[in-house]
Amino acid sequence: MATTTSTPPSDISAPARPARRSARRRGDGRFVLACLLPALVLFVLFMVVPTVNVFRMSFYTWSGFSPDMRFVGFDNFTRLFEDAQFVRAFQNTVALLVVVTVVTMGMGLFLAAIMTRQRLRGRNFYRFVLYVPNVLSVVVIAAIFSAIYDQQNGLLNGTLRLLSLDGLQQVWLGNQEIVLWSVAIAMVWQSLGYYMVLYMSSMASIPEELYEASGLDGASPTRQFFSITLPLIWQNLRTTLTFFVMSAVNLSFVLVRAMTGGGPDGSSEVLLSYMYKQAYTNSSYGYGMAIGVVIFAFSFLVSLLVSRATRREPLQF
Repeated sequence: MATTTSTPPSDISAPARPARRSARRRGDGRFVLACLLPALVLFVLFMVVPTVNVFRMSFYTWSGFSPDMRFVGFDNFTRLFEDAQFVRAFQNTVALLVVVTVVTMGMGLFLAAIMTRQRLRGRNFYRFVLYVPNVLSVVVIAAIFSAIYDQQNGLLNGTLRLLSLDGLQQVWLGNQEIVLWSVAIAMVWQSLGYYMVLYMSSMASIPEELYEASGLDGASPTRQFFSITLPLIWQNLRTTLTFFVMSAVNLSFVLVRAMTGGGPDGSSEVLLSYMYKQAYTNSSYGYGMAIGVVIFAFSFLVSLLVSRATRREPLQF
């Protein structure tokens, strides 16, 4: 009797598995694309296209209203360096960025360290009070400080009169020598609480054992801050520093526009406010867009320099 050898059935589904996985990957890719497409379209329409248009219009002279546009090449950029008011606005912007950044970051770190390391009564209340300015509209903050700086009925001059320090009273928003620093104080007050809370969150994640061990070795709170706290939150500090420099350019424009209008005599003018005046008040739209290109390049360069200057190997615990 003939014997038949049975062969194991072949796995007919094996060739179909790679095809199903490939189809699944394609389906996942389409789903991700469908989710990203609305955001991508909005980004292109409201970010890429306006930015390209700013660069394009900087090569034209145009009032902003008439149909006549004339190509002038780099004449708008050449004109910038001959414009004393632009140079002054640039200097004011740099001064505000340096002073406000150093004061805000320094005070934010100092207050965050105190709130985190010291057992203060009412700590949550202090944190709430310092954070409140960040949730207020910038225009509201401008109105508050305009009232504080009022020459006749302002809180600041009123307090000086109460303390018999009449000689220290100033026209805070009308004196060319101090108006810029009056705006700087408002910028610091608006931003301080936000960055303090960010640094408190980073400091709270540092293990307490590190401080206990260093305390046993005789390290003072100051030494602990510079040897433990600061290196371990450096990446967060680096990120917030870059973000603050970018946002301070916009913040200075809103406060200057609302508090001083760039006055007196242009002494508080910043780059964005000067660009706004040229483009939308003086009917020099092309020249204003050239200033916008300078602001774009300046912001990018400053962010790059800050990122390079603060680069270091991250520490882990």
